[in-house]
Amino acid sequence: MPHPLTATEHRSRPWPLWKPILFLLVVAVGLYYVKWQPYYGKAFLAADTHSIGKSILANSDSSPWLAAWHYALVYFTAVWKAAVLGVVLGSLVQVLIPRDWLMRSLGHPRFSGTLLGAVIALPGMMCTCCAAPVAAGLRRQSVSSGAAMAFWLSNPVLNPATLIFMGFVLGWQFAAIRLVAGVIMVLGIAWLVQRATAKDPQPRALQMPVIPLEKTEAQPFLGRWLKALWSLFWSTIPIYILAVLALGAARVWLFPHADGAIDNSLLWIIGLAIAGCLFVIPTAAEIPIVQAMMLAGMGTGPALALLMTLPAVSLPSLLMLNKAFSAKALCLTAALVALCGIVTGVVGMGLV
Repeated sequence: MPHPLTATEHRSRPWPLWKPILFLLVVAVGLYYVKWQPYYGKAFLAADTHSIGKSILANSDSSPWLAAWHYALVYFTAVWKAAVLGVVLGSLVQVLIPRDWLMRSLGHPRFSGTLLGAVIALPGMMCTCCAAPVAAGLRRQSVSSGAAMAFWLSNPVLNPATLIFMGFVLGWQFAAIRLVAGVIMVLGIAWLVQRATAKDPQPRALQMPVIPLEKTEAQPFLGRWLKALWSLFWSTIPIYILAVLALGAARVWLFPHADGAIDNSLLWIIGLAIAGCLFVIPTAAEIPIVQAMMLAGMGTGPALALLMTLPAVSLPSLLMLNKAFSAKALCLTAALVALCGIVTGVVGMGLV
């Protein structure tokens, strides 16, 4: 029988330092290639031309099959690198970062955990669907619903690059409103969801025992990572692709041509806020969408509603997280995002 001290020493063995270093290296290299370097050049383009490209909704097809195919082609061409990075990071966080550290920093229900989740998302600058696998990976590591929700929402809503693009293209008033309303949206929704679902049972995928460190380290790293990668991929990507195709077919009805008819009425603000919660776009694509629709006559209120709801959530991203959050949490999140978009649109009309 082993000596008790030896067993204690074995259980308290520190987490290998190379693991968090490798994780941070993958994060830095991946984000530089996919996000930081491209956005650096795009910022100068926005400053010089007051545009970052044409609206992703510009092409309309009479056939829903063609609309689905063409939109999916344009969309996935824009996001596939970030989507791959999101799945890789979501799997690596499960094998390279110790669960007990994540539980201590992000696993508690206090507001500080929610705030930290929002802050660590800022360098990521991912769209809602690309951030979803990372949020799912965090949830599988026992991160609280509030912290994971704040991380997920903060990526697209508080994206620093998007705010800079928005200032150059739409005006700094729009960027300021998006920033202030975005902070309230991200932290408020994450906190409310945490409180509202605190006593609800966890999704079945999260009801797993914590594996002791010695048993975890006894398993080959590559095998554990591939298992986490496949599980995360299979639970998020197929439904993601199908939902994007469906929304591509429905885009004509979700976003009608403005033609001067979309004014500042409350009905339009509510309708476009809800449509923005359903539709899926790449990072910062809400800017050329709103720019094109405002040039066609859309009012300020609906524009602000879209600027808040289009990037925050989408039907595909909500479906991707169906095993990481309860249905109640996701439905509440979507409803609160729509409400924030409506309030921002109504209040913002008097500010811009």
